[in-house]
Amino acid sequence: MTHVSDEPTNPEGLTVGRPPVDHRTPLGVDELARASESIHRVSEAFSSRVVGQHRVRTALLVTLLAEGHVLLESVPGLAKTLASSTLAQAVDARFARIQCTPDLLPSDIIGTQVYDPRRHEFETQLGPVHANFVLLDEINRASAKTQSALLEAMQERQTSIAGTMHPLPDPFMVLATQNPIEEEGTYVLPHAQMDRFLLKEIVDYPTEDDELTVLERIDDGTLGQHMTDVDPVITTGAVAELQSLVRRVYVDPAIKRYVVSVIRATRHVGELLGPELGNYVEIGASPRGSIAFFQAARAMAVVQGRHYVIPEDVRELRHSVLRHRIHLSFEALADRVRPEMVIDAVFRAVPTP
Repeated sequence: MTHVSDEPTNPEGLTVGRPPVDHRTPLGVDELARASESIHRVSEAFSSRVVGQHRVRTALLVTLLAEGHVLLESVPGLAKTLASSTLAQAVDARFARIQCTPDLLPSDIIGTQVYDPRRHEFETQLGPVHANFVLLDEINRASAKTQSALLEAMQERQTSIAGTMHPLPDPFMVLATQNPIEEEGTYVLPHAQMDRFLLKEIVDYPTEDDELTVLERIDDGTLGQHMTDVDPVITTGAVAELQSLVRRVYVDPAIKRYVVSVIRATRHVGELLGPELGNYVEIGASPRGSIAFFQAARAMAVVQGRHYVIPEDVRELRHSVLRHRIHLSFEALADRVRPEMVIDAVFRAVPTP
């Protein structure tokens, strides 16, 4: 039986990462049960520290299982850093937080060579991006050159320092945040770079009950400056196993056609929904949108305890997958049309299998 690896390769042609997986072997009942138990433990650990934010929890789990990266957008103070560090602790992974500023250099995050005068030679010091979970806080405040280096590491899953390739750890996941307000002095991510994030999640304000729970947890010491770390509930090896299971989730040809139809519809909104909505969309989703739906829907199926994808998995992820892949026109911005409105209209127009 021939095995085909989806992992990136280095210049010597050697596979970087875990061994290849046979995608044709269906998931067994026992495998799915173990996966569900692991996901449940991680979810419980996450909820023990992060109040509410159920959509964020789902987005982070889906992104992790699908081996992607996630962009979180919200005003400050909505526990994005706490959510990221809690997930890393729950899976016993290394966590690094990088505060992006305009003077941040690529070498500050990737690493560099430092001269050792005692040995009269240079030694390589790896940067904070060489962690399992990397939080890029306010990525839009980093310069274009630094953003490019970050996104190259995300895509290639390796860095190059003085001509030597250094593979990033496995699993590897970037959680980037950006603030939609206070945009002075920021460097807006180009559309082509935004497209490299598997999901973009909007973090909303907590409900009244959730905000009261936050105060109660601070009062009893479970939240705040002196709170203890979360004990690991699974290992990074278990995460790698979950990711390999996701790659074996069954996707019916009808679901694949549904995904492609939705993505193609975003490129021809005027033909599908008329000129009024069509004028609001300048650029539709690229084939990366189809790939993102395909990967994320399989991860969502495992999160939901299934070994196959259903149309609801695709519909559930529609905003997270497409909101940063549809480029709206100036007319849409002037009329206060949000991407979610266009996305919902497209999904209503495309027949569900």
